[in-house]
Amino acid sequence: MNIKKFQKMLEEILETIPKDFFKELNGGVILLEEAEIHPEALSNDLFILGTYTNRTGLGRYITIYYESFIKIYGHLSEEELKVKLKETVYHEFTHHLESLAGFRDLKEKDREFLRNYLGE
Repeated sequence: MNIKKFQKMLEEILETIPKDFFKELNGGVILLEEAEIHPEALSNDLFILGTYTNRTGLGRYITIYYESFIKIYGHLSEEELKVKLKETVYHEFTHHLESLAGFRDLKEKDREFLRNYLGE
């Protein structure tokens, strides 16, 4: 799947998300073409599909990494890939909403995933 088609799929998913969820997401949702490897990856095998950023001065935004999706899920059908993209978008919006509410539950789950990956 090319990035144009992927962008359209992302836009379709974003249209289904309630407008209230975008509150204070001043940077919106950004699609970057590259793959993003987690800085703690053991052998360049832990790709980041999306990130939520909340930084003073930069604001709040979600980034989706196209090539990460292609490297991990490029073998899936278009419909299956859309499900994975939707899961990732919802995951990042959960980080955003938790941040607004002062919660860190999903962040802790992500840390637990990383600890398991690292064998800790």
